[in-house]
Amino acid sequence: MTDTRSFYIDGAWVAPATPRDFEVFDPSTEDVCATISLGTETDTDAAVAAAEAAFEGWGYGTDPRERIALVRRILATYEKRAEDLAQAMSLEMGAPIDFARGSQVGAGSWHIANFLKAAEDFQFTRPLGPHAPNDRILMDPAGVCALITPWNWPMNQITLKVIPALIAGCTLVLKPSEIAPLSGLVWAEIMDEAGTPRGVFNLVNGDGAGVGTRLSCHPDVDMVSFTGSARAGILISKNAADTLKRVHLELGGKGANIVFADSDEKAVKRGAIH
Repeated sequence: MTDTRSFYIDGAWVAPATPRDFEVFDPSTEDVCATISLGTETDTDAAVAAAEAAFEGWGYGTDPRERIALVRRILATYEKRAEDLAQAMSLEMGAPIDFARGSQVGAGSWHIANFLKAAEDFQFTRPLGPHAPNDRILMDPAGVCALITPWNWPMNQITLKVIPALIAGCTLVLKPSEIAPLSGLVWAEIMDEAGTPRGVFNLVNGDGAGVGTRLSCHPDVDMVSFTGSARAGILISKNAADTLKRVHLELGGKGANIVFADSDEKAVKRGAIH
């Protein structure tokens, strides 16, 4: 794996502007398993600038078929690096290795494959309707997207955010969870090996108060996609308001279901099983 203190910005692995070491623990042993650096405003700005510079050429200078071809290469590289991803997730999450190899890695490849299927039939340009035969609806990319992912399903969340945004023509800055950042670094290596153009994908590790706050208020970020707590989602929405950026939130998800002894068993199953 790449030096875990580095960030992936503008197609290269770069050292942080100001080193801020942060220890990553293996929850299964409670031992330190890696040390990353927490990004600063300078690092975040560099990643956003790279994404902004790459957007015009990627979003409007490529055919959707080119972007789909890149995602096919990403899937092939992902499958080749499956064991590296599994080992990274087992380490950062404390997950049993069989679970990491099966469900965790498998979730990512499943999402990539299904986004490819959906993209093949997606009309990026479509007729307005029979009443206006010469008019077309153009599906434009959102722009520079900040993607903030949680610790518990790293590849599930990263692929759900990165892949459709890539196909749509967006450029990206990913901030994985700082407590489970290792698989995100492997993912950045996959993106690089697959031939992702410079600046289209960037990764900066960091915490919510630092990198997350800067991404959500940055004037050159057009959209934020965040999965995490309701508290953080509220802060992101407030931060993003001044620049009128799009905000997509997936919040909660860890709330316990409290089941009393006299509960209707069928109703519990309907409400809790998905």
